[in-house]
Amino acid sequence: MPIVDAPSQAIESLYKDHSNWLRGWLRARLGNAWDAADLAHDTYARILHKGTQPAAEDSRRYLTQIASGLMIDLFRRRGIERAYLDALALLPEAQAPSEETRALAIEALLELDRILNGLAPKVRRAFLLCKLDGLSYGEIARELSVSLSSVEKYMVTALQACYLALYESSP
Repeated sequence: MPIVDAPSQAIESLYKDHSNWLRGWLRARLGNAWDAADLAHDTYARILHKGTQPAAEDSRRYLTQIASGLMIDLFRRRGIERAYLDALALLPEAQAPSEETRALAIEALLELDRILNGLAPKVRRAFLLCKLDGLSYGEIARELSVSLSSVEKYMVTALQACYLALYESSP
């Protein structure tokens, strides 16, 4: 799919020609106009941010590719939020965190999800087996059918990714 630098007039044309279609396409998949409008807006915002746009014949395919990725992000976010809120529902009311704390926790969970999804599958699995299940490196090696040194390398990779995410976002 050829991509070209996008002057503002070309993006305006892309928007005029396809925005109603994109909102309809999203509405059919999401089941409501509000989320469709939000994701359509985010699709065009992403195009503006990148500063590129597709050749005219590839416009809809390009828009659906971006919008599909945004839908996946929306569903992932909602799944994480739902799981967190379900876990909170098990707490006694007196221990329930404030709305601000909930929002911060959800943002932290989303960031952790982003970091973990950036790892190779075995690295992610080793990290989760260690940190969530409390398995030793030897147990993880047996579980993943790899050597102990591989598990050590996986853990270094995962911990480096966490460290970089923590300190890249610091002032």
